Amino acid sequence: MGVDTRDTERICDGEMPVTAETALILARVFGNSAEFWLDLQRRVDLWEAMNPPGNCERIERARPLKPAA
Repeated sequence: MGVDTRDTERICDGEMPVTAETALILARVFGNSAEFWLDLQRRVDLWEAMNPPGNCERIERARPLKPAA
């Protein structure tokens, strides 16, 4: 496949992110798009950012900027 077996295992275990280069390889192997693989990684990143204790409260404390006059 062109990806080290250890790296594949680390990606599957969530220990290593899908990089743009890996996404291109996976897309070629599985016949889909690199965007598919990068979107999966983005979803994992967002889920991990929202789920540790305290992160939701910290995110919700952020206030939108007021529009410029």
